[in-house]
Amino acid sequence: MTFNLFKHKKRAKQSHSLVGDVFSIALLVIMGAFMALPLVLAVSNSLKPLEELFIFPPRFFVRNPTLDNFHDVFVLMSGSWVPFARYTFNTVFITIVGTFGHLIIASLCAYALAKYKFPGQKIIFWIIVTALMFSTQVTAIPNYLIMSKIGWLDSYASLIVPAIAKPLGLFLMKQFMEQIPDSLLEAARIDGASEFRVFWTIAMPQVKPAWLTLIIFCFQDLWNLQGSNYIFSEELKTLPYALSQISAAGIARSGATAAVAVIMMSVPIAIFIASQSNIIETMASSGIKE
Repeated sequence: MTFNLFKHKKRAKQSHSLVGDVFSIALLVIMGAFMALPLVLAVSNSLKPLEELFIFPPRFFVRNPTLDNFHDVFVLMSGSWVPFARYTFNTVFITIVGTFGHLIIASLCAYALAKYKFPGQKIIFWIIVTALMFSTQVTAIPNYLIMSKIGWLDSYASLIVPAIAKPLGLFLMKQFMEQIPDSLLEAARIDGASEFRVFWTIAMPQVKPAWLTLIIFCFQDLWNLQGSNYIFSEELKTLPYALSQISAAGIARSGATAAVAVIMMSVPIAIFIASQSNIIETMASSGIKE
């Protein structure tokens, strides 16, 4: 009788577990579908002909899909006196240099703040925390005045250097590096590793989730950066600025505007999808305890 009771409890536990799993999966599917709606709508609008964009009541899904909107974007850009490839190069160059520059500088500074004791350490950290409260709009005028004084206006440096010096990456990396056991770093030093080798081969792999997340955030910010406040030469302007001129042309280019939105968000989404599995895998396996 005891054995039958045990089997009954085991079946009941398995049944409750199965119901919980089904409920969790269903909830995740519903939430995932809900969060995907804006993306689906953007893609649907980019494929709609002009008459479908202004139909009332509006339709969520496209009825007669067409690629004319994307064709119009490339035709309009090819008519510019600055080649489309030049705008693309400017954005790619600024994004890559700014992202990896920010990653290296933020990581080195965070390593020093997290693993070294020196006078003024806490003050420096609180300055970084305070800097997180200031938005880009608040610092726009000081940044402009500084760039003007040092002669960096109308150059790549006016967009790259402020991106490298953002406090968010430094704060994020410091919080992660504080979790690295000091004994692990000390063991590498005893084995004869230089300080930079300890940083690069021991510390950086342990905070992989932090710098992968930092790359995604920084890449997204720089990819969508127009920079028209600091760049005046047409040949140095970015792709978002050039595409925004299409959107400013009025309702006649509403289809091209919808296509521009899809083009601009496709690259950050692709970067996130490519690195998502690495972030999750690293977060699950990178925990080290003293």
